[in-house]
Amino acid sequence: MTAFRLNGQLLEVAEELARPAGLTAAWWQVLGAVLAEPLPVAGIARVMGMTRQGVQRIADLLVERGLAEYRPNPAHRRAKLLQPTRAGHDAIALINPGHRRFAERLVARLGEAEARECLRALRRLSAALDDLSS
Repeated sequence: MTAFRLNGQLLEVAEELARPAGLTAAWWQVLGAVLAEPLPVAGIARVMGMTRQGVQRIADLLVERGLAEYRPNPAHRRAKLLQPTRAGHDAIALINPGHRRFAERLVARLGEAEARECLRALRRLSAALDDLSS
């Protein structure tokens, strides 16, 4: 139950942070996955722990709204790569200051050492869940 509650709390915070940029938490998540490099929908789903169908719906909406675009994939003709457009980068840039302020408040509340330990624990938990599901 704790995991479900935490998931809900994190989604609520993400929705609040994404709203001023005209994004949802899910749109932010998919755009965030391709900020460093374009990825195919299946790659985004793997990295973000989402379903391929869910990512496809969001990717299509992002493209429709001009926040992302599909590019040819030299490794796979049919699996196009998704990458953010300038408007997509601008939307993420609008989120970053609020995200930074929220993270700073959270670290101040927990203390830096405990915040680092929480992050390490979450990474260990995520890795363990990956191991169990493969």
